[in-house]
Amino acid sequence: MTGKVYLVGSGPGDPELLTVKARRLLDEADVVLHDKLPGPEIIESVPEERRIDVGKRAHGDRTPQSEINERLVELARDGKTVVRLKGGDAFVFGRGGEEMLYLADHEVPFEVVPGVTSAVAAPGVAGIPATHREHASSVSFVTGHEDPAKEESAVNWEALAATEGTIVVLMGVTRLPDYTAALREAGMDPETPVALVERATRSGQTVATGTLDTIVERRDEVGIEPPAVTVIGGVAGIREEVVRWLDE
Repeated sequence: MTGKVYLVGSGPGDPELLTVKARRLLDEADVVLHDKLPGPEIIESVPEERRIDVGKRAHGDRTPQSEINERLVELARDGKTVVRLKGGDAFVFGRGGEEMLYLADHEVPFEVVPGVTSAVAAPGVAGIPATHREHASSVSFVTGHEDPAKEESAVNWEALAATEGTIVVLMGVTRLPDYTAALREAGMDPETPVALVERATRSGQTVATGTLDTIVERRDEVGIEPPAVTVIGGVAGIREEVVRWLDE
């Protein structure tokens, strides 16, 4: 009989932010396919003989998504219960949608188990609400892997600048100079508050704050490195009003 694949979001990294269902499935699965994003505490809670690392390989190479898709199908057809473990939520820049479609195309049963997305959790634990009645009534999630200078960018930075809502950029530490410049060129106020939250909810959580004009310098001063989330908008300024009450 064909087994089943569970597309599981692990949350932002704190093991206590795993859902009850995610924890149960990790304990019961025959095999868990993961990369590094769930964090060592969650990954190491699964016995080594039941987990497969499908993240980075030697020399910086990554396991191709096509290979991951094929492994999921092969393992399920062997009758195994498979967890595909993702950081955050599987459907927020996690390629969970691609894997779901591949499984459906190959008639493999699957189930989606949502996780706490770092797009909301990282700002929240740093004292930054994604929305606030006095600052933002909308929030946009954007991938920082996009190069805003390329001719056919899928991210319309000019439109984002015009929303006057919160912009949350995931995986955007390296390209921070590019998209902050793109937003300024699109007319966003250079004094707009910006925050970077590294390793949110984990040991070593670090926050850097500044403005659209100064955040690149602040990133370098504080030493922010991936994984980190960027929050752009008036809500980022709220942190200063609550920071002394935060458990950091």
